[in-house]
Amino acid sequence: MDSLRIYNTLARDKQTFVPIRPGEVRMYVCGMTVYDYCHVGHARVLVVFDIVQRWLRALGYQVTYVRNITDVDDKIIRRAVENGETIGALTDRFIRYMHEDAQALGVARPDIEPRATAFLPQMLGMIDTLERAGYAYQADDGDVNFSVRRFAGYGKLSGKSLDDLRAGERVAANQAKQDPLDFVLWKHAKADEPEETGWPSRWGRGRPGWHIECSAMACALLGEHFDIHGGGQDLQFPHHENEIAQSAAASGKPPVNYWMHNGFVQIDDEKMSKSLGNFFSIREVLARFDAEVVRFFIVRAHYRSPLNYSDAHIDDARQSLTRLYTALRDIEIDEAPLDWRDPHAVRFRAAMNDDFNTPVAVAVLFELAAEVNRTASPVQARQLRELGAVLGLLSREPRMFLQEAAGADAAPGLDPAEIDARIARRAAAKQARDFALADRIRAELLDAGIVLEDKAGGLTDWRRG
Repeated sequence: MDSLRIYNTLARDKQTFVPIRPGEVRMYVCGMTVYDYCHVGHARVLVVFDIVQRWLRALGYQVTYVRNITDVDDKIIRRAVENGETIGALTDRFIRYMHEDAQALGVARPDIEPRATAFLPQMLGMIDTLERAGYAYQADDGDVNFSVRRFAGYGKLSGKSLDDLRAGERVAANQAKQDPLDFVLWKHAKADEPEETGWPSRWGRGRPGWHIECSAMACALLGEHFDIHGGGQDLQFPHHENEIAQSAAASGKPPVNYWMHNGFVQIDDEKMSKSLGNFFSIREVLARFDAEVVRFFIVRAHYRSPLNYSDAHIDDARQSLTRLYTALRDIEIDEAPLDWRDPHAVRFRAAMNDDFNTPVAVAVLFELAAEVNRTASPVQARQLRELGAVLGLLSREPRMFLQEAAGADAAPGLDPAEIDARIARRAAAKQARDFALADRIRAELLDAGIVLEDKAGGLTDWRRG
C-alpha cells in the first residue's frame, strides 16, 4: 500500500509521514475563541481535521487528538463587558453551542479539549524559561514580550523575512516594545478590566497572550516534540510562526514535524471572517440545509484549496449526496467489515494517502454508486456505505436522508404525514382512472420540492427534490 504523504507547510512539499513514535500520532489543532457563534470557516476546520484524525485511525494509528479552546482573550473580554455578564458565563454558553454545531456536522470530539485558563501555570513556566534564556523581556508598560530578532529561524513557516515585515500590517505597533515585531507573552492587567481576567505572576497581575496559550498547552499535553499541528490558513502567520519561535526557543528543538493548514472559505472570492462581517454562522446554514449535506460540501473539496460558499454550491452538494443515498436504497446490506482489497477501496485508500485527497476519494464513491445502480450488488453497496463512513458520510438509513434533506427553495411545512396522505389520494385517483387528478397531485408535490417515484407493484416512493 502507498504510504501516507502530507503537505507540510514548513517544507512547502508533500512528505512521507513518519511518526515520531511508531504506530502513534500526536496531533494538535488550534480551536475556537469562544465569544460568538462558529461560522462556516470554523466548520471547515472542524470537518477537515475530523477527516484527518479519522483517516489516521483507519490506517491503524493510535491517535491523540488535541483541539484547544481559547477562553480568555481581548474579544471575549469586550463581549462579556458589552453583555454585562461574566467571562465564564459567556464562554460556557458558546462552548456549548460549538459542541452542538460540531455534533450536527458529524465531527467527533477530540481526545483532549483543553481550555486555556486551565493551563496558566504551564504558560507562566514557559514565559519564565524564555526570559531566562534571553528571548523575553518586560517592557515599560508591564507587558512581557518575545524578542523576535533573537530567534534565528523566525519566518520559516510563513516565508516572510524580518526585513519584509513592517509594523502596523499584521503586528500591532507599540512604543514600549524594543522592536515593533515583538509580540506579547503576558499582558499586564488594566485597571478597567474585569477582575476575573487577571492572574498573579512575578511580572505583575495579567493574562497570557494568545500565542503562548497554544505553545504551553501543546507542550503540556503532547510533549515538546510532536507529529502534526493544524489549523486554518489564516493562522500560518503570525500565530503559528510565533508558536514555533516560542516553543523552539524554550525547548531547543523544533516543536512539530508536519504543519497542516486548510484553505479559506470564500464568499465572492473574499475570505469569510467575522472581522470582515461577511460570515454565516453554522447555525444559520444548518437552519436551511441538512447537516450532512454541509459536511459533504466541505469534504468534496481538497482541504488546502479555497472553498467558495453559496446556496447554489450547497444545493449541488445535496443533489450529489442524494445520488449516493439513492444507490443504497432498496438494497439489503449485511454488517460484514469493509474489504480493503476491493479495487474501489484500493483507489480510495491511495487517494486519502495522497495528502487526504477527498475529491478523488469522493469520486470513488460515485464509481461505486454507478456499479450498485447497474448490479444492485449488496457487496458493493456495503463497500459504498463503509467507505462513506470513513469520511463521516452515508451512515443514515437512505430513505431518512432522501425524505429529510430538502433544498434551499423547498416549501416549508409539508411534513411526511401530509405527503403520504397526498400520495394515497393520488393512488385512489389512479385506481378510479382519474388521471388528471393524479397528475395534478404529482405536480403540486413537485412544486413543493417532493419528487414521486413509482415502483413495481403499484408502490410509490418519494424524496426531497
